[in-house]
Formats: sequence, C-alpha cells, structure tokens
Amino acid sequence: MNVMVLGAGSIGVFVGGKLAAAGAEVIFVGRPRVLDEITASGLRLTDLDGGEVAVAPDGFRVATEPEEVGSADLVLVTVKSAATADAVRGLTGKIRPGTVVLSLQNGIGNDTVIREILPTCVVLAGMVMFNVVHHPDGWFHRGTDGVIAVQDDPALAEFAGVFDRAGLALRRYPDLRPVRWAKLLLNLNNPINALSGRPLREELADRDYRRCLALTQAEALATMNRARIRPARLTPLPPALMTRLLTAPDGVFRRVAGKVLAIDPVARSSMADDLALGRKTEISWLCGEIVGLGAMVGMPTPVNQRLIELIVAAEQGDQRTWTGPELLEQLRAAAASEPT
Repeated sequence: MNVMVLGAGSIGVFVGGKLAAAGAEVIFVGRPRVLDEITASGLRLTDLDGGEVAVAPDGFRVATEPEEVGSADLVLVTVKSAATADAVRGLTGKIRPGTVVLSLQNGIGNDTVIREILPTCVVLAGMVMFNVVHHPDGWFHRGTDGVIAVQDDPALAEFAGVFDRAGLALRRYPDLRPVRWAKLLLNLNNPINALSGRPLREELADRDYRRCLALTQAEALATMNRARIRPARLTPLPPALMTRLLTAPDGVFRRVAGKVLAIDPVARSSMADDLALGRKTEISWLCGEIVGLGAMVGMPTPVNQRLIELIVAAEQGDQRTWTGPELLEQLRAAAASEPT
C-alpha cells in the first residue's frame, strides 16, 4: 500500500511513520528542514503509554514536491489549514481518479476546499485527536491520549488493516460534523497555551488559564447554539458542563477531570510551536471559526476576537507571555466591552 503524507509536520510524520512501521510504502512531502532531519536520523516514534517503534531512513521516502502522486493509494493531508489550497493544487493532474484523500487537519472546512480542487477523488474529513511533540533527531512523541476520527465511507475498508497494525485504529463516524465542532472547542485552548508560554499540563492545571478557556468556550457554545450546532461529547462531561468545570478550584478539577491532565510534561499546543518557529498560526481556523459563525448568526464574539488579536500581535513579534490573571483580565474586559 502506497501512502503519501502531504505535510511533514509533527502529526504527519508520526502518523505516516507508524504506517511505515506497519508495512506501508510511505512518502513524506514537506519542508527540507524536517525532511533532512528524518532522512539523516530515521524515525523514533514513542507514546504516552511507553510504546516505541523505530523506522530506518530507508523505510520511507521524502520529497519537497508531490511528483509521484500517481502511485498513491491514500493521501493524508496534514498541512496547516492556510496552506491547504496551495498544497493540494500540487496534486492536480497527477492523482488517479478515485484515490482516497483524507484530511487530518484542524478547522472545519478543509475537506470542502480539497474536494473542490480534486473533484474526482474520494475526499474524506478526519481529525487527529492527540498531540505530538517533535524532539530533535527524528523523535516524535504522542503526548496525549486520543484516536483518529474519520468520516465513515466504504473506501476506508481497504486501509483499516494497516491502520490497525500501526496502532492507529480509525474511529468512524456516520456524521463527523459534531465531532469536528467538539474538537474545535478543545482547540480553543491552543491560543491560550501559546500565550501562556507554559507546557499544556502546567497551563491546564492553573485555574486562571482554565477560566480563560471557559470564557472562550462559553462564547463558542452560545454561538453554536444560536446556529443550532450540537457538538459531540469528547470529554468526561458534556461540553457545557465541562466548560463550567474548568472554573472549579484546582483540587476539584483534578479529582473530576484528572484525565484532562494526562499529558506529557513537555507537550505544548501546535500554535505554541508555530510561534516559537516564527510561523503563521491557525488562529483563523480556530477562534476565527467562532468569530465567523457569530457574524453569520448575529452574535458578538469579543472573547475569541481578542484572542485572535493577541495571537496576531505575537505573530508580528510581540514576545510577551501572559500570566493567568493578566490574560483573564484581557478576556473579561473584552467580554464586558460588548453591550448586552
């Protein structure tokens, strides 16, 4: 089985590397910085549960452009959302009709973008529900629990075996939309984590940062409710109750939702990694989705808008890290500024 990973970032390399270890022929298409590293060192893939596999440099191929798309049975799109259209256009005229193209990206509408560019392919939505930490020398570590959620389709049947062997069993949903909106709620912590300058576990253990997330999620849930969107339950409690639990004292939160803190000590959000590397973030596909939805249904979203402004400032060189009380003051002020 030939698998192309379009976007050799942390998620793409971890998933593609596990598939290579399970016997798939994998080619990574991405930036020279990462490709040179994994070509020199091979892959070391570890996880939170103590598992570890290695893939030698001759166990996969690399390319900076998708030149050999015609041989691919499956294309995994793992580029950042802003790069989706440009990356996928590189497949035009090179890919066989009927090829399965699976989007494993943040945000809500990337599969729609891909489907418009590749109308003869079987384009499916998917989401990676775990965090991956990139260490030096080709070491990629799964730092949280989670699965790969996908839109169910008969075309996935031929790939189920290799995903199972790789320890990446696909969780199929007849309708992935509630899951995507629920994952978006969780991903609203990404900008908070990035602005905190702390690892995820340390940030989420702090009540003030959790209060920031609660404000952000509560606004998002109210907007979704106005739009008649019902997010799925991905946490120990339903989304609305989980948002309320975020504001509880630290001891209560640990007792009731301890699994939320089952995170590798050094894991950070992908947005924090992007800022550290001087890259544009996916803020428009996270908080921006809520702001856009609010505009559509006539509901103000000042908290998510303020987070966008703070992340854009960070992208433009503002190196400030925010304490929990400082960031909470910013978001509360934004919420209070909007007339009710």
